[in-house]
Amino acid sequence: MPRPLKPALAKPGDECVSDHSGPPHAISHPADDHDLQQVLTWLESRPVEQLMTVAVVEAIEYVLDGARTFRFDLESPEVDSDERRTVGVKLQYRILEAFGLPKERPLDTTILGVPVELKATIGGNWAIPREGQCQICLLTQVDAKNDRYRTFLMRTHRRWLNEGKNQDSKRTIRADARDAYAIPVVAWTPLPRNPLKDLTPEQVAVVFEPRVGIKRRVTALFGFLPEVVIPRVAIETVAAMAKDPLRRARQAKPDIFFNHDLVVLMGTWTPQRELAAEHGFDLSGDAWVAVRPETLGADLAAAKAMMDRTDS
Repeated sequence: MPRPLKPALAKPGDECVSDHSGPPHAISHPADDHDLQQVLTWLESRPVEQLMTVAVVEAIEYVLDGARTFRFDLESPEVDSDERRTVGVKLQYRILEAFGLPKERPLDTTILGVPVELKATIGGNWAIPREGQCQICLLTQVDAKNDRYRTFLMRTHRRWLNEGKNQDSKRTIRADARDAYAIPVVAWTPLPRNPLKDLTPEQVAVVFEPRVGIKRRVTALFGFLPEVVIPRVAIETVAAMAKDPLRRARQAKPDIFFNHDLVVLMGTWTPQRELAAEHGFDLSGDAWVAVRPETLGADLAAAKAMMDRTDS
């Protein structure tokens, strides 16, 4: 039996009524929606991409909790679907914190006195609750597989939502309505990629071998990823559950040098951070990198002396 045709998309000027409450109202074009434009102007007056990127990264790292779970990939089968959905919940609070917004009814927050619903998904659509229908929503989509995210601002009119609903009476947004009437706030933007995701399965088995010490695991990590900036969160994940994991990881520096002819530079120390920057490596956020001596324009002995000299 053929699938019934989807109703034509409602247009500005058409009548709409929410499942939640309230009288019928006319749909406005986003350009003519005063409250929506106020919220958009407020967002655009801030470094929205920078703030949103930090919020998304922190929400993902919170759920993975690598320093206690050894996990580094949201797409891993070790992360169950309930946990993945939790990213959206955590992201709401990270957005409030990043933008200095209150947690305030009737929705999630208010911007210039306008109620705003914060919705996030790691899938292809957002589940809009009944109280969010016909309201202004800040919509964030996280694509963990491709290490990117994007954000829209949209008044989610009931007639721009799909007919089907889940057990909580939430409805998803019609793709044609999103494409026509959602305002891009942040276009697809890359997220910092955890380099642990670039290890082969065989390399992962070595780096996370439970029967060997942290020094050997960290030594293997940098041997597999020479001249790749390793963020602090990745090092803490490899050294998960250890007391003072970064101190334990630092103890691997001589082994990395002697086993792999690599000089480890650490963002913790200003001279090393500056030396790394001279050669194109950004060690902000206490990141590390294992560099070949020839990259530093030195032979092996000179490179080691350079590392020792800046190791403070």
